[in-house]
Amino acid sequence: MKLVVVSDSHSERDCLMHLKEKYEGSVDALIHCGDSELSKDDPAIQGFETVRGNCDFGPDFPNERVLDIDGYRIFVTHGHLYNIKMTLMNLRYRARELKADFVFFGHSHELGAEMMDNALVLNPGSISLPRGAIRVKTYALIESVPEGVLVKFMDDQDQELTELTQIFPLFKS
Repeated sequence: MKLVVVSDSHSERDCLMHLKEKYEGSVDALIHCGDSELSKDDPAIQGFETVRGNCDFGPDFPNERVLDIDGYRIFVTHGHLYNIKMTLMNLRYRARELKADFVFFGHSHELGAEMMDNALVLNPGSISLPRGAIRVKTYALIESVPEGVLVKFMDDQDQELTELTQIFPLFKS
């Protein structure tokens, strides 16, 4: 399994078009964790599995999605409805309910990845307006490898932030 995860592009169409051109057809899914600020008819967002963020208006995208890819269950949400800037506990409870192997979210514009209850919980950061200690425009590449799941954070020039690359053990639910 190989995934591209991006969030918080905030009307920046070029970065999404670039990701589509680079990865479409070579990954199992392109995932957008919300705040694209684009309509579902915009060519830049077409092809992405997308959820609604707090800056997305209208009924174009659902608040959350559950994807089943290669036997893994993936829970995607923006995070604002789970109050992720205060705690990840609400997100964790929802992931448990769904028996998710992966939890992808955005909203804070701060990248991060950790294991919680045998699920990989990941925020790819923002591809347009990064915040936090690492103020680099980022997206994430997730790939299953024999040792588990390889997580790479990439900048908007497709350069790997090698100091953040990590392999996480993962057990299918």
